[in-house]
Amino acid sequence: MIKALKNTGIGNSKNVLRYIFGPGTLKELDGLISKQTKLETDYTVFFVDSFFEKDSALLQGVQISSRDRVIYVDTGNEPTTDYVDQLTQSLSQNSDTIPCAIVGVGGGATLDIAKAVANLLTNQGKAEDYQGWDLVKNPGVYKIGIPTLSGTGAEATRTCVMTNPKSGLKLGMNSDHTVFDQLILDPDLTATVPRNQYFYSGMDSYIHCIESLSGHYRNAIGDAFSDQSLKLCREVFQDSSAQSDGNRAKLMVASYLGGCAIATSYVGIIHPFSAGLSVVLGVHHCLANCITIKAMAEFYPREVEEFLKFVDFQSIQIPEGICKNLSSDQYERLYQSTIIHEKPLMNALGEDFKNILTQEKVIEIFNRM
Repeated sequence: MIKALKNTGIGNSKNVLRYIFGPGTLKELDGLISKQTKLETDYTVFFVDSFFEKDSALLQGVQISSRDRVIYVDTGNEPTTDYVDQLTQSLSQNSDTIPCAIVGVGGGATLDIAKAVANLLTNQGKAEDYQGWDLVKNPGVYKIGIPTLSGTGAEATRTCVMTNPKSGLKLGMNSDHTVFDQLILDPDLTATVPRNQYFYSGMDSYIHCIESLSGHYRNAIGDAFSDQSLKLCREVFQDSSAQSDGNRAKLMVASYLGGCAIATSYVGIIHPFSAGLSVVLGVHHCLANCITIKAMAEFYPREVEEFLKFVDFQSIQIPEGICKNLSSDQYERLYQSTIIHEKPLMNALGEDFKNILTQEKVIEIFNRM
């Protein structure tokens, strides 16, 4: 039976304005920043994944002046609203002017932090004030995204996802102002990604797209982005040399296209459950997705079968039993952190999703993980 498609409600989609793609294109960064530098007092802020703090080779050749700031982002935990506020406050206290550019270099967490801080520097208040849809009123600081992982699509999306420690909810700052102004997509930068992490991140793109294509709220453009992203993911993870130069380039494109797909559609059941694992148990997003999809055969039977073939072929380790024997409070928090994501759950299951995903059913699914 063909599923009747519904209007996504996303009317005027915005994508990244410009991107540079190809091996070695990091060298283009200096020229991009110089175009934003108008005054002698102008400076750039670099948010760099802490993975590279001991790897000075990453920014070798990049012209960093004494006025610029390089901030190594703590990616040991998922980004929180408090951490974003701390970074924003630190920049504001150390300068009377805002930077002429913000550069995010890293995985999805680092890119999201760069986007969030860029917005907060031009909008009063705290990060939690802007968790939701179209709450950011003023354009943010000019920002360049440089992914060093492929799969999250954070380089392409209009959101930056943060956990609010007070509410315990993981929500995005969804706004056209969140979209990067410029990307540098250099597959050379993913050469040092550990094998398991390479897989976990790549599967985020795969999961974005299978959820989108299985949903009620779709359109032809989102479907086209998803179809091509899935094609590339399959080529990569059905290859015994998944991390070859060519495959790393393919996965970087798949990540970008997957992010574009989500800009015109919604995810489904997997991401809300994954968010619960991140909020309550501190599991990183991409790994949480991989743990979650294994428990979703009743909703995505063919896709779960394909995913498990990828896991077996690539000899990837995915933790099991992480939700066994939790406390009643933890199960309650898992339920609340999942069911709050109404749009993706409605996309997957329809308006009756709360009657399908009762608290008992949600806990049963978590216990499969």
